[in-house]
Amino acid sequence: MPVQKSVLVPPLSRRRDPHRSEHPSPGPRTGPRPGPRLRERAAAATVRYLRLLAVLNVVAVLSLPFREEVHEHNAGEFFTPYLATAGLVSAALALFLAMVMRRRKRAAWVFNLLLAGPLFALYVLALTQDRFQDHLFNWLSAALTGLFVAALLIGRREFNAIGDRSNPRLALAVGAAGLLVTGAVGTWLVGATNRAQGGASLGKKIVYVLLRGISVGPLADRVPEVHAPRLVDIAINALTAATFLLVLYACFRSPRGRDLLTGEDEKRLRELLDRHGERDSLGYFALRRDKAAIFSPTGKAAVTYRVVGGVSLASGDPIGDPEAWPGAIDAWLAEARRHAWTPAVMGASEEAGTIYARHGLDALELGDEAIVDVADFSLDGRAMRVVRQAHNRVRRAGYTVRIRRHEDIPDDEMALLVDRADRWRDGATERGFSMALGRLGDRADGRCVMLECRDADGEPRALLSFVPWGGHGLSLDLMRRDRACENGLMEFMIVELLLRAGEIGVRRVSLNFAMFRSVFERGARLGAGPVLRLWRSVLTFFSRWWQIESLYRANAKYRPVWEPRFLLFAKSADLPRIGIASARAEGFLTPPALPALTRRREPRPAPGTKNAKDAREARDARKARDAREARDARESKDTGTKVGSAS
Repeated sequence: MPVQKSVLVPPLSRRRDPHRSEHPSPGPRTGPRPGPRLRERAAAATVRYLRLLAVLNVVAVLSLPFREEVHEHNAGEFFTPYLATAGLVSAALALFLAMVMRRRKRAAWVFNLLLAGPLFALYVLALTQDRFQDHLFNWLSAALTGLFVAALLIGRREFNAIGDRSNPRLALAVGAAGLLVTGAVGTWLVGATNRAQGGASLGKKIVYVLLRGISVGPLADRVPEVHAPRLVDIAINALTAATFLLVLYACFRSPRGRDLLTGEDEKRLRELLDRHGERDSLGYFALRRDKAAIFSPTGKAAVTYRVVGGVSLASGDPIGDPEAWPGAIDAWLAEARRHAWTPAVMGASEEAGTIYARHGLDALELGDEAIVDVADFSLDGRAMRVVRQAHNRVRRAGYTVRIRRHEDIPDDEMALLVDRADRWRDGATERGFSMALGRLGDRADGRCVMLECRDADGEPRALLSFVPWGGHGLSLDLMRRDRACENGLMEFMIVELLLRAGEIGVRRVSLNFAMFRSVFERGARLGAGPVLRLWRSVLTFFSRWWQIESLYRANAKYRPVWEPRFLLFAKSADLPRIGIASARAEGFLTPPALPALTRRREPRPAPGTKNAKDAREARDARKARDAREARDARESKDTGTKVGSAS
């Protein structure tokens, strides 16, 4: 698969809704064109129509009188509006088309126009005959269908989001498999429950199943040899609707965003971090190689993101000059609109969140990042007694900590540390995304800092890895330890780093991220409201399984400065989808992989070209990462990355 360079997209001249289409500059005008507001309203009207038809079709399936009424107006001298057929297949079609039309998919617009356009022309032709003109409902059906077609044509420029090139092949495979399963199950159900006298042949059963897949109405009554219960009819129709829904998803799914960080992109990002890396403690994590980068037109700022489940997931603040952030954000949002991706940002600071909000995104506080100022840290005083005692206990047990930059560690020692880190990892999947680098021991990360904790016999028992935060800061990346060793090694190592930070010129350290920290702090105060106390109780309950409150308490004992971090999103309805995408990106959800024959095969670049070199580098990086993730998991669930721990 070739890895293409990031594209510079010109900034938008005005604030826009992230789901709105990117309008190209019009050419020479040949006549009056609908304005942007009219086009938006027309596009929204098509979505509302499809949602209404989905509801009506479901009601028709569940309500016998309404279903009979619809069937009566679908036969003889009557006809109904577009997609009004009283079947679950039509309901599923209308619902799914409403979803993809809301995301402004061009393929969905074409699909609707090809279905509704000829149907409207047929209705107009039918109304020229006397036997159809006498029924007012026919005029109403034709008018509604015509208005839907008109709305499609008026809002056509709003629908320009592209799809994945492998969609037709995937849809064909899904459709064939779904029809085979539905036909087999439906035929078996019909044969087992047929109440007609004399039974039916296999061919008659198959015909009945096919007709019931289209409608639960009298259509299948043309097969008198079969008389199945009502529940069987609905089950067959529901299976067909599910198959049709899967085929539609395969047809209209968004591109997967497979462009990874190229060598040129990484070089440019490192240059931006050299100049502006002090601004954000999460900036270095933009160098993850499973992300893509999109730069502002001036090249002074960039947004790095990864596409997961149709969600364009950015993390942290934009990289580079804050004055150029709007251009990079505009470019990223335009790219998301072009591919119908849902935009979202994880872990943005308040400064970046304010700028994202100016571009139409809403904000939700996720939690707080613990930042310790080295100059203010001390083990003295009653408040630090617990930390001081734990530190002294581990030190008396003979444990020592060695602090080095990665570039100062010999290759054989680094290989040993990487091997131990893999053995101590919990699970086969590397966790972390927004606050994890996803690699260890890479020569390009020489300025990272490694803490090795060894026991009295000199054996490695735990390690911490920090990434640079500008010239004088560190941000926690990796925490691993042997579960068989002494408790409290992580705290011992962090305290050692804070006490000896001057040896490597470090002035501030970013530790773990504590989700919903403010809820625990404010909920425990005198006078906290009932809603806040209830929310705190819920989080405390779930802390039995996930490290939520315990992570906050573990960070609070270092007396850090808490910096809030935000989740940015376009619409509240997108939050469940964003939550699933975030869990997948962080490594907590692993969806089943599609068969190899359904995956898109990219054309190989010509040997010797720069794209070929980038492709080889990306391929080698993926192979190394896959090999590392395939190793057997060991212990230490509490020693994941800091976002993994927070979650």
